[in-house]
Amino acid sequence: MTDPLVATPPGIEIRTIETVDGAFEAAAVLRDVWGGDRGGMPANLMAALAYSGNYVVGLYDGDRIIGASVAFFAPPATRSMHSHITGVLAEYQSQGLGRLLKQHQREWAFSQGVGHITWTYDPLVARNAHFNLRVLGARFTDYFVNRYGAMDDGINRGDQTDRILVTWSLASPPVPTPDDADVVASVAVPHDIEALRHDSPDEAAAWRLRVRDAVLGHLDAGLTVGGFEDERGYLFIRP
Repeated sequence: MTDPLVATPPGIEIRTIETVDGAFEAAAVLRDVWGGDRGGMPANLMAALAYSGNYVVGLYDGDRIIGASVAFFAPPATRSMHSHITGVLAEYQSQGLGRLLKQHQREWAFSQGVGHITWTYDPLVARNAHFNLRVLGARFTDYFVNRYGAMDDGINRGDQTDRILVTWSLASPPVPTPDDADVVASVAVPHDIEALRHDSPDEAAAWRLRVRDAVLGHLDAGLTVGGFEDERGYLFIRP
């Protein structure tokens, strides 16, 4: 286990998406979370993934769907699956529901004989770095420059889509935040990149290049990301 299980709040339930109507409802929620992105998770693709046995679930408050998560299997020999998208409506965020979805995803993966889950996230989003590296204890795996190309949604529009790939080893202890003595470099990120993109897009773009160059420079020097700290950002260690 990583941390103690998160209790499911009263009235909240995670259900497998099994109908076309459910897929359209879930896709609409994800479109809302991503600021109107109509191409991020089309309902027909979600329905196809569900039908072929992949992980497609909705997070419900009573009968209302308030979040969703989709993951698909990687090549069989790797015993892995890739978590493509997970989102919760804004009014339900910061209540531990994202953690609850990840917990459910982990348990479902175990039931399918999966030992690792991978996913990507924007390295500039501090809360996601904190959640992935510090809360879940996932392991930094790679840095991709402009991984998905241009994306036309309210979050990513006008920015390049650099992404960090993390791997969650489900049966292993979480990767701990490194001791200060082991940290040889750090790369800070903005506290709220979304606000910067809205209020000062030039500054947000400068952060993208600054963080990219610093991270890639440390990786080229043989270091790796060992964890994340809210004040210092990404913590680099020697492998």
